[in-house]
Amino acid sequence: MLFLAVDTSGRQGGITLARGSGKEVEIIESTSIQGGTFSAELIPQIGSVLSTHGFTPQQLHGLVAVTGPGSFTGLRVGLTAIKGLAEVLKIPIAALTSLEVLIAASAIQTGAMAVFDAGRGEVYAAIQEEPREQRLLSLAEAIETVRARSLQVVAAEASIAAKFEHAQLVTYRSTEIAAKLGLRKLLGGEIVDVLALDANYIRRSDAEYMQRMKK
Repeated sequence: MLFLAVDTSGRQGGITLARGSGKEVEIIESTSIQGGTFSAELIPQIGSVLSTHGFTPQQLHGLVAVTGPGSFTGLRVGLTAIKGLAEVLKIPIAALTSLEVLIAASAIQTGAMAVFDAGRGEVYAAIQEEPREQRLLSLAEAIETVRARSLQVVAAEASIAAKFEHAQLVTYRSTEIAAKLGLRKLLGGEIVDVLALDANYIRRSDAEYMQRMKK
């Protein structure tokens, strides 16, 4: 199965072209895309990666989308592109959250809590055993949750890792981790309809937040 994983949720996103069957995933190529350039660079980069290896979009058998939480604008651009490709090519989509990907990248087997900076003194968080229960917590709430449940914090940002005792700072390429997780979902039929695919924003955008504060 030839497929593409896309992540535009962070300050830096990217794409991974991969193929696989069963548990084996071959990463053909990964490329990074700087945040703020997704709308201009994403589709051309997808075309470039495919053509470099002699493929056309019509040869793709599936797509993997990282749905956030993360950048509002980046997620809109990325998911719109994924939806367009899936609709035109009639291929399935597997969806993963940014927090699921971070937990998988940590290689911790149990008891992890993934955290991302959400701004305003808050973090996005998800516990390994409850990956779909994503939360927006104050830093104090997150620290108390970790203490009360004896969790291991995993973070992708040094500034956030420093807020927690014994946090594990993880360096990884999100689209390659997403490709490995996404292949299992694609092969297992755990797919998302084009119309149902949506971003995991968790909180309002800054514009919505400021509008609310003015009322």
